[in-house]
Amino acid sequence: MQRGQPARPEPLSGHPRYEKIKDLNSGTFGFVQLARDKLTGETWAVKFIERGDKITKYVEREIINHRCLVHPHIVQFREVFLTPTHLCIVMEYAPGGDMFEYVVKKNGLREDEARWFFQQLIVGLDYCHRMGVVNRDIKLENTLLDSSPRPLVKICDFGYSKHEKFQSAPGSRVGTPAYLAPEVILTTKGKTYDGKIADIWSCGVMLYVMLVGAYPFERPEDKHDNQKLQKMIQRILHVDYHIPPSVRASDDCKDLLSKILVADPAKRITIDGIYNHRWYLKGLPPGVREMNERVQPPPEGLQSVEEVTRLVEEARRVGVGAPGYVNPVETDEYIDDAMDNMYDEGSLDYND
Repeated sequence: MQRGQPARPEPLSGHPRYEKIKDLNSGTFGFVQLARDKLTGETWAVKFIERGDKITKYVEREIINHRCLVHPHIVQFREVFLTPTHLCIVMEYAPGGDMFEYVVKKNGLREDEARWFFQQLIVGLDYCHRMGVVNRDIKLENTLLDSSPRPLVKICDFGYSKHEKFQSAPGSRVGTPAYLAPEVILTTKGKTYDGKIADIWSCGVMLYVMLVGAYPFERPEDKHDNQKLQKMIQRILHVDYHIPPSVRASDDCKDLLSKILVADPAKRITIDGIYNHRWYLKGLPPGVREMNERVQPPPEGLQSVEEVTRLVEEARRVGVGAPGYVNPVETDEYIDDAMDNMYDEGSLDYND
């Protein structure tokens, strides 16, 4: 710890069930630690979110939507509990780190390796959609890997997710700007979009980044430009991307990307279309497409929605308005600012 930085809290200190092994990572949401279950010896990742104002509607949705998903390509939810200072979400530990770290380390992936990860990503996302859950924040950082020789993909973050049966239709600009589909950027108050089709766009961005090692709608010359976000948004809306000549990508791969990165969601390829695309089918292990026909039962003793809701409400009541807390800026505000600037400059026309 650097001098002058406040000490990180240790919410598991003295906890009867879990003990900390080490810190894993941190972000605006809170932080994650690797912990051991004292009763079973199993290791789990525990996500800590400070009680009070940080327990937003997104946190509640994250837990409720994640708890119902049981799949080899989704990090398994275990339980949620409270400490005096934090709401704690216990999840499967994926020791291989996230896909962003993996891709950066390799400076982009070979096409066959990118396909291996993409095949798994689509199967996991297809399962989510079949279960009624749209993710709305598919990205490399939210995709973890296990420690297998050929790593297995595990989707891990459902903070912006929505359930088609229990929550309203998607209609707000949430997610990570570089991965946002055009219809998400263009949505206005009172309008909705198809979250499943928007998720597919984000998968296309992921595939591009895996192959190229850079984002499709960013340019190196934008690095020191204070209008970087506005320019990226314009490129997304106009689907202005290219694959560098130095990147070896087959025609089939380019064809699939061109069918995913389509501005009109009605013309964008569906998951069924991806399943039947020649590039996706190459080297696909037997039985993969049938995985999602067999819905796995929830783990024994899974907390009910009512119990989760009670714990979340209790977490909100404690420490509300604690000094020093600032509400995080959501994607909507960033995009709104960028869109306002673009309209002021007359650089975007809805009729394009």
